[in-house]
Amino acid sequence: MLRSRRQQRAPSVSSSSSSSTSPEREADDDNDSFMIQANDSQSSLGGDMSPELSQTEAMRREYEERCRVSPVHRLPAEILISIFSRLTSSRDLQMCMLVCKEWAKNSVGLLWHRPAMNKWQNIHNVINSIRNRKRFFAYQDLVKRLNMSTLGHQVSDGTLVGMKNCKRIERLTLTNNCKLTDMSLVPLLDGNRSLLALDVTGLDQLTDKTMMEVADNCLRLQGLNVTGCKKLTDASIMAIAKNCRHLKRLKFNNCIQLTDKSIETVATYCAHLLEIDLYGLQNMESQSITALLTRCPQLREMRLAHCGQINDQAFLDIPYDPDHPTTFDSLRILDLTDCAELGDKGVEKIVQTCPRLRNLILAKCRQITDRAVFAITKLGKNLHYIHLGHCARITDASVEALAKACNRIRYIDLACCSQLTDQSVMKLAGLPKLKRIGLVKCAGITDQSIWSLARGEVRNGKTIGNSSVLERVHLSYCTQLTLDGIHTLLNSCPKLTHLSLTGVQAFLRDELVVFCRDAPPEFNEHQRDVFCVFSGTGVSRLRQYLNEQKWAREAREGLAARQNARRAAAVAAGEHEPSDADMDESIVDSNGSTTPVLNVDVQGHHQPGHTPIVPTPTPNWPMGSIPGLAGGSPSPLSQSAPATTTSAGPTWNAGHGGHHIHNAPPGVIQIQPYQQNPNHTHLAGMMGAAALDEIDVDGDEAFGDESELMDHD
Repeated sequence: MLRSRRQQRAPSVSSSSSSSTSPEREADDDNDSFMIQANDSQSSLGGDMSPELSQTEAMRREYEERCRVSPVHRLPAEILISIFSRLTSSRDLQMCMLVCKEWAKNSVGLLWHRPAMNKWQNIHNVINSIRNRKRFFAYQDLVKRLNMSTLGHQVSDGTLVGMKNCKRIERLTLTNNCKLTDMSLVPLLDGNRSLLALDVTGLDQLTDKTMMEVADNCLRLQGLNVTGCKKLTDASIMAIAKNCRHLKRLKFNNCIQLTDKSIETVATYCAHLLEIDLYGLQNMESQSITALLTRCPQLREMRLAHCGQINDQAFLDIPYDPDHPTTFDSLRILDLTDCAELGDKGVEKIVQTCPRLRNLILAKCRQITDRAVFAITKLGKNLHYIHLGHCARITDASVEALAKACNRIRYIDLACCSQLTDQSVMKLAGLPKLKRIGLVKCAGITDQSIWSLARGEVRNGKTIGNSSVLERVHLSYCTQLTLDGIHTLLNSCPKLTHLSLTGVQAFLRDELVVFCRDAPPEFNEHQRDVFCVFSGTGVSRLRQYLNEQKWAREAREGLAARQNARRAAAVAAGEHEPSDADMDESIVDSNGSTTPVLNVDVQGHHQPGHTPIVPTPTPNWPMGSIPGLAGGSPSPLSQSAPATTTSAGPTWNAGHGGHHIHNAPPGVIQIQPYQQNPNHTHLAGMMGAAALDEIDVDGDEAFGDESELMDHD
């Protein structure tokens, strides 16, 4: 028994000892005989694989080959969206959605980001897709921008209610959809946390209820335009200002119920405000403007047109520290149109605190004088746009200083500045970047101003300014202007696209008004009669017409000048202007010789295409005939012989009464204009051709020295 147990342990010991001499093999050792086989057919499993398993493996590999993913399908979603965003056609995006699910998922957002709402059919399709329960995507969550302003008053509350489930709208534009009320806007805004911009211009039925909904939900709001919403009060605007702290752009035009209370609240809570438009807020006073300027340092644009209660104190009350002067360097645009209480002191303070103003509008600020304009000159090169219309107390002195100091002005309006003359306009003509100029009802300007605008200012013999950049010129009711000045302006300014000449009599002509645009429908009969504005192609057509008229006139004048010169030459050569009744006399050449000349009347007394003819004279010889000529036969002028003779002889004058003989200089034969005589002599050869060449186009019968057909050597 003991022996058998030893025999059983012996093999185990030997096996363990042998195994200790070789390295232990891990479970997944690559040197395993199974792993080093070239393929499955060389392994023990390969030999046991049945035909059915081999066929299944081949089918699996074939399927994987067919389903291999292409490089395009491996692109990340961000790159696919970036590629699809380059497609401008919605049709192309629709085709991309049909390629595969991945493409559909990444392109559907672009297609629904801003759905087309300019037609009723489009609106119908959008609403049906949103309401469809079997839709592939949550379309209501894909709409980011909604604009129904194209359809205007056709949009009603029922239309907008269909979009109430779109809770991720970022920009909502409902301009002039005047039928909309709180009933449709409140459900749409309820729960919308993504709204960034809201434009409800012209929705005069909206009340504070809608604005309160905005204040409660749209905390990320940055832009609000409630122009013309006359039912809004301070309460709703104050709520929005307190809750929507990211507001940057506000337009409260003609919100007539707003007062200083709401505007000061905006100034207090909206420190990031960039633009504000308070057009027509008659209840707002100066302290609101002071608060906005001092509490909104990033303000870039402030429009206060027709705020009648604003005066100089709005700017004079700005705190001033000599050691640390207050300046609003961000402010670029300031509109104070029709702030009638504003004076020179206020303008001086504006320039001091806003040194980088680019656009300054002071139209109808009738109290400002040259003092204010001299202050504006301190803006220097920063000033690009200056509006001084109806500031009738301004004179040439300040305008000249403005043109000299602010040489980057692109637009200047001086309408109804009746004290201005050509002197100031000539200085403005030197502005190198001037594109628009308004001189309406500046009755003191003449064509001298127009020529300066056309050619630039002439200083020390050099032209300053670039008239070719002028685009719009307003000259209505400048009654001293003439056609020549405007014609020069048209030809010197190729970029001109607008020219107003209403009330200028020189242009109220039937052949010129055909190039004008139509008068606005609200004009009365008198305004229509004097309306004269050329724009667009009308300017080009007017320029072309005036040029053609000028060329035709110059052609006529040139022709008349040439005719007069020829007459003068004829008179100078013949000492008098010949006529049909005069007898030509001999002409002495420069060498002193006498040249025989045969003067022929060729003024229309022959048929076109035929040779001129000379009537055969029948002098009253004693025997009734000339020796050598029988019975008044044609004169023996050959086809090639020169029409001259070297022998002296008498001159025949075939008058109306009878035939007379005159003593003529030797070698000259004078023949009078054609009389109704049946006997004619044809001119041919060199003499006939020369005579035809001297026919004057206006029927002059005085040829002068050019009537010499042949010179005698």
